[in-house]
Amino acid sequence: MANSAINPAWAELILAVKQNVKPAVGCTEPISLALASALAASHLAGPVIRIEARVSPNLMKNGMGVTVPGTGMVGLPIAAAVGALGGDPLAGLEVLKGAPVEAIAAAKLLLARGDVKVSIQQPCDEILYTCVTVFTAKESATVVIAGEHTRVIRIEKDGDVLFDAAENCQVEGKAQTCSMEKVSLEQIVEFAQCVPFDEIGFILDAALLNNELSREGLRAQYGLHIGSTLQRQLDRGLMAKDLLSDIMIRTAAASDARMGGACLPAMSNSGSGNQGIAATMPVVVVAEHLACDSEKLARALILSHLTAIYIHHQLPSLSALCAATTAAMGAAAGITWLIDGSYKSISMAISNMIGDVSGMICDGASNSCAMKVSTSAASAWKAVLMALDNTSVSGNEGIVAHDVEQSIRNLCALASQAMQHTDRQIIAIMANKVA
Repeated sequence: MANSAINPAWAELILAVKQNVKPAVGCTEPISLALASALAASHLAGPVIRIEARVSPNLMKNGMGVTVPGTGMVGLPIAAAVGALGGDPLAGLEVLKGAPVEAIAAAKLLLARGDVKVSIQQPCDEILYTCVTVFTAKESATVVIAGEHTRVIRIEKDGDVLFDAAENCQVEGKAQTCSMEKVSLEQIVEFAQCVPFDEIGFILDAALLNNELSREGLRAQYGLHIGSTLQRQLDRGLMAKDLLSDIMIRTAAASDARMGGACLPAMSNSGSGNQGIAATMPVVVVAEHLACDSEKLARALILSHLTAIYIHHQLPSLSALCAATTAAMGAAAGITWLIDGSYKSISMAISNMIGDVSGMICDGASNSCAMKVSTSAASAWKAVLMALDNTSVSGNEGIVAHDVEQSIRNLCALASQAMQHTDRQIIAIMANKVA
């Protein structure tokens, strides 16, 4: 079997996974703010006395209602404060993983004194944008992140520019990128089936991390504790003890823990822990049920995560469309491959999901995300069962087309165009709640 090192197309797909599937502790929007704060503070000496931040409307939307790991508090101000006082500026999306208890306590005091301000940047051309200035008694530093959760585009200290991405072409993460425009879903399926196992074994880390997060979500009462609630209802006999229940419970539990402030990392996809969970846990549950070996699980996971990346690259980085749905389309592809293996069935499963959950909105990151994640996971399993029975939403119905690639484009066009007004309305509603 050919080695992917001599197959440029395969090497590109492996690069795409490594760029888009990364560990992240906490919801990635407040974590992006925490990272900017940590980077700014790293350029200063002396204790932090004040923090001022401006963020894009979408980042505000996704940071208002989510618990910041280790703090027991909700919102962007605590993320900014803990990042500055206890974050690791070199840890990327795991910036708060090792935040000491003393730093968290000091961050809460900073908030109590009213010395942390986070506002919306208006106007803002970037969907994902944060600008943080951290002050000590004698100096200040500013960091701007834009476009991606960890993409630093500017660093200043006391007004002097230390780094400007426009003048430096070697921006981290931008030196080498993979363009998904050159790829088709059929090529992704072929890649997952044929690539040497030792080239993709790293994807099993997604199963390890997200499975551990799921166990934590069932162990304690995080957020709305959807997973443990469903488990209790199953124990009462109000739900069947079957594969669908197991998929919903274990997937929701991982999202419960992640959104509820657990300090464990999620393996994210396309900058989102919930998308990583939705692309991972349904596949893991079905693979366990089928007693699959590590290689078969890895191939199903690489197919799931790549399919999720492939669909998401056609979407805005943040939008009114709940991207747990598109990530779960990846899970549907991975599960179908485990059971059937044919491209035709995989296409049918994805089309079924587009016909089912294409209208689910994202109304900001919060504990209720676990409900959307569990709904998307259940939809994935239903879509798979239909495909296995040779049943599919046809191209004569709704936004689904006869060709799965066109169905995906239709879905993404809704999010990129028509749903932009929906997004603005959602942000306005949420802003009025805290005005």
